[in-house]
Amino acid sequence: MSLSRSGGVVGLMTLLSRVLGFVRDQTLAIAFGAGTAMDVFLVAFKIPNFLRRLFGEGAFAQAFVPVFTEYRETRSRQALVELAAHVSGTFIVVLLVVSTLGVATSPLLVMLFAPGFSDDPARYALAVHMLRITFPYLFFVCLIAYAGSMLNTFGRFAVPSFTPVLLNVSLIGAAVLLAPRMEVPIVALAWGVLGAGIAQLALQLPFLARLGLLPRPRWGRHHEGVKRIMKLMAPAVLGSSVAQINLLLDTVIASFLVAGSLSWLYYGDRLMEFPLGLLGVTLGTVILPRLARGHSLEGDRDFRATLDWALRLVTVLGLPAAAGLAVLAEPLVATLFGYGEFAPEDIRMTAFALIAYAAGLPAFLAIKVLAPAFFARQDTKTPVRIGIVALVSNMAYNLVLVVPMVQLGFAAPHVGLALATTLSAWQQAITLYVTLGRRGIYHAPPALVGFAARTLPALAVMTLLLVALEHADWHPDWHVLDAGDRVLLLLGTIVASVAAWIVALAAGGVRPRQLASP
Repeated sequence: MSLSRSGGVVGLMTLLSRVLGFVRDQTLAIAFGAGTAMDVFLVAFKIPNFLRRLFGEGAFAQAFVPVFTEYRETRSRQALVELAAHVSGTFIVVLLVVSTLGVATSPLLVMLFAPGFSDDPARYALAVHMLRITFPYLFFVCLIAYAGSMLNTFGRFAVPSFTPVLLNVSLIGAAVLLAPRMEVPIVALAWGVLGAGIAQLALQLPFLARLGLLPRPRWGRHHEGVKRIMKLMAPAVLGSSVAQINLLLDTVIASFLVAGSLSWLYYGDRLMEFPLGLLGVTLGTVILPRLARGHSLEGDRDFRATLDWALRLVTVLGLPAAAGLAVLAEPLVATLFGYGEFAPEDIRMTAFALIAYAAGLPAFLAIKVLAPAFFARQDTKTPVRIGIVALVSNMAYNLVLVVPMVQLGFAAPHVGLALATTLSAWQQAITLYVTLGRRGIYHAPPALVGFAARTLPALAVMTLLLVALEHADWHPDWHVLDAGDRVLLLLGTIVASVAAWIVALAAGGVRPRQLASP
């Protein structure tokens, strides 16, 4: 399957998931607003979700896929199945231990990741209770990532890409059907998370069975392939998930800020995650097996061509998405979330966070492309060194930005957390690229540099059009419009800006064939 076709399948399924994700977030915003209850749920969900991204989609996937791909390309079918058996058995045991410890130490985890909650005993107790329900989600979702990695390696991208849809459906159902029947309505969301994990894993197992990759799990600590994966995983824990660690550090600091800060950051991040998930996750999912295969077969030309293609897509899609999110921040938040319990002040504060996050979108996308270039070569030490520096820098940025904002009485100090995350992402992306160049692994060819330069005038045209439309005298206040008018006006603005972007790109000499996959 070609990269374009594979990317199309993953992109379509990811789009479905993201659209339902917006429906989910709209449902949560309308039902629970952006107050204390929502802050508590976000902490209870972020802790296992962070570990999922760290060990499941992050370190494990980046370490497992190159080794699994090498076994598939160079060894027998029996050796491949034995690797799957030993990896699954080892992973299951480790996850059971971690999940059990997580449930048992929930009070300490809440204190660690949201120390500001300790000032309110009721909020702290609710967070502990909900974390004990959500933490086992880690067990299921990491196995989902393991199953999805194998399916992706065999070109079965549709099912793993569709799987996140079930989480959105489960949370929507919990908010609408279960919450009104519970003494503490917000707790329904915790049960929705756990139910989603069970459903997601159940969906993927039959497809693994059809490929003959569902052998009886076996403990495999001493298996050669398992030891290689574990060796690669250790440094990749930070190297592949620095952005997620940064977001959790933001949670720690935000827990000390005014109630609602966690929710404002969450909803702003969710809007930024739409293009990041649609493009970044799609690219990361599709190119890693291709890069790993190219490296294992010594296909340097294919390796570099794959990176060229991915970076062209980041340029032509990521830059306009970032500009659009920044200029249309308040209209987007008002249209998607500004109903029910979500107050006008919540709209304004969330928009501030979104603007700060949007500035980092191109960097987040670049990381999704550049980090796999190291992982495909089974080099996880370099990204971890870069990740540690970015992590420490993020903490420094937090202190430099947030502390003065609080001391000066700035109305939205949570924006400093979003800006710190953005600065850290740019630092990481630039360092990854420079390191690839210094080692002679990858340099952007002149054709790619010229392509990027030709997109800048088009970006200026689109941005100016958006600003003009947003500040036109005839433009009504978003807050006085009803839902239908908000949607129509926002869609019209987006369509006009996209049309301007495409026409300006064409005028600048950018052609569709330049975006074709290698």
